[in-house]
Amino acid sequence: MEAVATENQTMIAQMVRDFGAQHIKPNMMKWDESQEFPIHIFHQLGELGLMGVLVPQEYGGSGFGYMEYVTAIAELAKIDGSIGLSMAAHNSLCTGHILQHASEEQKHKYLPKLASGEWIGAWGLTEPNTGSDAGNMRTTAVLDGDHYVLNGAKNFITHGKSGHVAVVIARTGEVGDSRGMTAFIIERGTPGFAAGRKEDKLGMRASETTELIFTDCRVPKENVIGQVGDGFVQALKVLDGGRISIAALSLGIAQGAYEAALQYSKERQQFNQPISNFQGISFKLADMATEIEAASQLTYRAASMKDAGLNVNLESAMAKLYASEVCVRAANEGVQIFGGYGYTKDYPAEKYYRDSKLCTIGEGTSEIQKLVIARALLK
Repeated sequence: MEAVATENQTMIAQMVRDFGAQHIKPNMMKWDESQEFPIHIFHQLGELGLMGVLVPQEYGGSGFGYMEYVTAIAELAKIDGSIGLSMAAHNSLCTGHILQHASEEQKHKYLPKLASGEWIGAWGLTEPNTGSDAGNMRTTAVLDGDHYVLNGAKNFITHGKSGHVAVVIARTGEVGDSRGMTAFIIERGTPGFAAGRKEDKLGMRASETTELIFTDCRVPKENVIGQVGDGFVQALKVLDGGRISIAALSLGIAQGAYEAALQYSKERQQFNQPISNFQGISFKLADMATEIEAASQLTYRAASMKDAGLNVNLESAMAKLYASEVCVRAANEGVQIFGGYGYTKDYPAEKYYRDSKLCTIGEGTSEIQKLVIARALLK
């Protein structure tokens, strides 16, 4: 892996910083307070090529790899974790699932709209009572002539209300059968397909999270992705790449929290000197910087391996586990360095703190990552 950023990575990083300063920073606390999903921002990100980073140019995408993708997510997350999360979910999950597993006809139908940002994508795996135990999902899809009829519900779905299209995994076989689940492409407006309750969240509040509800929802057979029964296996492969995106999200939030704390420590005066002069503060900064660098190395290594076409099941889980835990620690120390001001909304530390925790939960908890790592090591 190259230790120095490529020209493409440098270009993307600067583009995101410029866009964020103009279009995200001025409004992000308003979006956070009101839990507004700023869909217009994602249409604009699409115009910049960031809603189809990994999509080949033949399908209307940017045609970049995971190294560039990680750079884009991290830079967005340094500004606002919510925007970084939604961009990552759109690219890695819905768009990524179609890119990796759909037919050519399906790719040509959906990827151009998703890659351009004209359409926002959602992805439905998690259910209210199954969470990480996806094999026991209760949402069913029963064949009826030329259609499958879906009944059930998904929850914690990013863009569940505003998404124009969703990739949904439903059970077509027996409960607990890893080959008994199938992936479907379902467009908004399909009868029987509706958004449910919107979650009132601690952090990532500008990234929309809702239920998906299916009531006798009829989906044409041609909307099945791949083979019937392959949905769960497909989902696991999608999540390997998704973990890299959450590692990148974690990395960006950690960097943002660290940079804000570093700057504040140089400006804040106590006892007639900057607080950065005090060992108690400088050692915190040293720990934060070192851990963030280690998380960066794990994340970019996984990205590099993914670009090389290698199996990243172990590496993506390691990157996601470590980067997300570092993210929480860095955000926590950021609040501590800001002191009382870190507990107020006048400074950025509290938002990084609230946003950070999701990174240890979304797309597989830290405990699930350890399970994945242990299984890979003990094969």
